[in-house]
Amino acid sequence: MSVLSRSTRSLGLLSRVATYSRTSFQEPQTVGVATTWSQWEGCGQHRRHLATEQGGSSYRQPAPSNSMYGGRHTVTLIPGDGIGPELAACVKEVFRVANCPVHFEEINVSGLISDTAAIDDAVKSIRRNGVGLKGILKTKLDDVDHHSLNVTLRVGLKLFANVVLCKSVPGINTRHKEVDIVVIRENTEGEYSGLEHESVPGVVEGLKIITSEKSRGIAKYAFDYATRHGRKKVTAIHKANIMKLSDGLFLRECTSVAEGYPSIEFNSMIIDNCCMQLVSRPQQFDVMVMPNLYGNIVGNIGAGLVGGAGICPGRNVGREYVVFEQGARHVGLDLAFQNVANPTAMLLSSVQMLRHLGNQSHADRIESAIYKTVSQPKVSLSARALF
Repeated sequence: MSVLSRSTRSLGLLSRVATYSRTSFQEPQTVGVATTWSQWEGCGQHRRHLATEQGGSSYRQPAPSNSMYGGRHTVTLIPGDGIGPELAACVKEVFRVANCPVHFEEINVSGLISDTAAIDDAVKSIRRNGVGLKGILKTKLDDVDHHSLNVTLRVGLKLFANVVLCKSVPGINTRHKEVDIVVIRENTEGEYSGLEHESVPGVVEGLKIITSEKSRGIAKYAFDYATRHGRKKVTAIHKANIMKLSDGLFLRECTSVAEGYPSIEFNSMIIDNCCMQLVSRPQQFDVMVMPNLYGNIVGNIGAGLVGGAGICPGRNVGREYVVFEQGARHVGLDLAFQNVANPTAMLLSSVQMLRHLGNQSHADRIESAIYKTVSQPKVSLSARALF
């Protein structure tokens, strides 16, 4: 029995994906350099420059992997904690069956132990390769000196934008139909900077830092994303009615950037109302942009709307590097090594990675296999669970 089948034996999900991926295999073709984003994202070996409005600095999309030898891209793979190693094994097996031209440089990092050397090695590997695929790293709750390695990685590589795709999947029965939301989250400042201290015993201060530069940068990224993907509306999420200076600054920058994109509808919404609207009428949302903490909450709500954390792919984008991971960041320690982990989100994240590398045909074939598999009545309800 293959690694793929063993890791999801009770679901039967990935064995079918592998079968469908193998079907109608074609030798990979040489992919030319795309001249526009409408062809596909991140194609070729050249850097991209997206024109921006208002005379601001252009957003430069990271190039595909810097390491490419013999027609194969080298990608950093960080399996992560909990169910991460199982999901990574699924991706490797499907890539093997589909003959994807990707070599994984595997770096083992765990948030369960204090090992800064391992995360430093991972950062160096991604800087060398340009692209990473990552499982979720556990962040300890009971150790005040333990800092999130997920945040360390994002800040170290300046991955300023987190993108979560929350889209209804045929075959997964959910309350709300035709949900198609892109959650874009500023990734490097705000409450998740972890800048807090105990000023006197029993009194803790936490700093929420919002800057004009990073607020404007994430707003530009959201509107550029909407433009190149044919999206119609961008919604800025905030709490400017209470946090008038910090969230007020974020909202002003979003409003200013929106003026340069007259073809994209723009509106704003307070975070508490946003959460209510998401669970009552999610179809009203298209692209959503927000500060760090709100993005974590909204991304998880979005995942719940379409079937759970095991469904939504995600990525962390910087000006030089891209790291792909599950959109909803759940470690699943209690589900590890029980053959029940849902690999859909990790596989779809790897599909997005293939598109970034310019391997469109492989990405299309694997994505089609995933959706075909999930739509089969033979796939049990447990395959569509949270993880």
